[in-house]
Amino acid sequence: MNPELPPNHLDKPVDDAYDHTLGPADAEITLVEYGSYADAPSRSAHERVAELRSRFGNRMRYVFRHRPLAGSKIARRAAELVESHNNSGRFWDLHVALMSRSDKLSADDLCTIISDLKLEGNKEAGQEETAERARDRVEADIASANASGVIVTPTFFINGRRYDGPWDVRSLSEAMLGSLGHVVHAAALDFAKWAPSTGIMLLLATALAVVLSNSALGPDFNEMWEQRLGITFQHSAFELSLRHWINDGLLVIFFLVVGLEIKREFTVGHLAERQSAMLPIAAAIGGMAVPALLYLILVPSGPPMAPGSDGTDGAWSYGWGVPMATDTAFAIALIAMMGKRVPVELRVFLTAAAIVDDIGAIIVVAIFYSGELHIAYLGSAVAIAGLLALLNKGGVYRASPYVILGIVLWVFVYASGIHATLAGIILALFIPTRPPPNLRALMLQADAILTAETRRGREVMHYGPSEPALEALDAIHDRLESPAARMLRHLAPRSSFLVLPVFALANAGVVVETSVFSEHIPLMLGTATALVIGKPLGFITATVTAVRLGFAIKPDAYSWRQLGGAGALAGIGFTMSLFIASQAFPEVSDYAAAKIAIFGGSILSAIIGVAILWNAQAEEEKNP
Repeated sequence: MNPELPPNHLDKPVDDAYDHTLGPADAEITLVEYGSYADAPSRSAHERVAELRSRFGNRMRYVFRHRPLAGSKIARRAAELVESHNNSGRFWDLHVALMSRSDKLSADDLCTIISDLKLEGNKEAGQEETAERARDRVEADIASANASGVIVTPTFFINGRRYDGPWDVRSLSEAMLGSLGHVVHAAALDFAKWAPSTGIMLLLATALAVVLSNSALGPDFNEMWEQRLGITFQHSAFELSLRHWINDGLLVIFFLVVGLEIKREFTVGHLAERQSAMLPIAAAIGGMAVPALLYLILVPSGPPMAPGSDGTDGAWSYGWGVPMATDTAFAIALIAMMGKRVPVELRVFLTAAAIVDDIGAIIVVAIFYSGELHIAYLGSAVAIAGLLALLNKGGVYRASPYVILGIVLWVFVYASGIHATLAGIILALFIPTRPPPNLRALMLQADAILTAETRRGREVMHYGPSEPALEALDAIHDRLESPAARMLRHLAPRSSFLVLPVFALANAGVVVETSVFSEHIPLMLGTATALVIGKPLGFITATVTAVRLGFAIKPDAYSWRQLGGAGALAGIGFTMSLFIASQAFPEVSDYAAAKIAIFGGSILSAIIGVAILWNAQAEEEKNP
């Protein structure tokens, strides 16, 4: 559910016949810079590049591509000036002159450089053609920069991958040499930024859980999750099984992230405007209501009670919440893997609908799948929520008070009988936001601090910036983001790549036995059918109704058929469906049957959704 991240690789490889290069073509390190002649950072980087070329020699090939400073006519003129000379030596003479001329490039500087390098007598035939070629070349470099995810100048690419670290020589050298730490860090970032990565992690954890559960290690694997862990103080003890610590404790991080995403979407995201919000809201409501109704119609209240059975008549009826949920990670991963076959607007729609779906799932869990209420603890939880509200209202922007009170809130919510994961949503509501900062003022402040530090001479070279300077820089850094945005940025990857895979590992394991199938056919068929048929039926019915009643508008970017394909993908009900099933079915065999139905229904929904979206694109290509 995170915003789309820019690409971090070169959109086109280095071509010695096209690019401006220094160094051998077979060099082991290729450093590409997108820079501008009219900004100080690029000129400063020019000095760093000279040091790097001196250090690495023939091991390094340097490539310069244009990305003139936006809105600067002088930057564009300078870039076109150097491109108007085909001679490689002339290009680099002009490049060095422009980069080292003055702190702020001016028209007079261009005239002086032209005069000094005796360029006025350039009577090259077809000057208009040359000027047009230079403009086209600069435009091509700008398009390449945008396609490569370049936001600022200079931006460096080391062997094709964007470098986002500091520009000092030591940091660049370590990245260029490819130290183990840098390689591992870069690979991890690449995987994390790949859209299907979360879904793949969940799939691997699920497959591992199923394989281990059905192997010789199965009994030990399942028993491991039942180990009791807790705190003992004198004669009192607070203990939970490892699985409960994960489901009731660790999963709070997931719900906290969901809450922060909900807040973002309703304030500055896709749900902030009524026209944009109504269609996914309608789809989510229909996608929750229809599967639940279909489940109640198809699934009997429970199996007949056999003599001596521990089962409870009517237990199956509590599972109506299982097919309501959508697993966003898997659904978005499949859409991302189909690339341009699926419009970006459809991905936005499904993401927004999944967020509303999460709200519904949370409400269902809190109301229908919680235990007996204990008013005293519930009152304490309300009091803690009141303290969180006071902190928010009082403008407390440090995260630590909210984290401490959040832990206390979790304890009281758990003790009250309401499902403890609701504490994550409550905490998210009170994590403060604030208006965007004045970036220019902060930049000037940081520049003033660093400039003052450089005047300290040798001391700053040996020991680095002073403590007061670092504290002031920390304060500036803190102001760049609101606490809610910062917490979401830090917690979202941990939720996706740690919390959810661990949850899947602890809950997705199921022993596949013939008795499960023979005794639970109605439960399994009803659950799978509610996911596979109920979700797209609910999506289409609710959105068509909302559009015809004038409550919502469907974008032209995707067709009704594609919206139906998104509805089919919404039938992938993995994470939240497993979670609700764990609350709805205390009987082991019932829970196992529900898990198998969730897996089967989710796989079938994925196949149907991909087939619909794939063929829908093919039809559009045939009939433009």
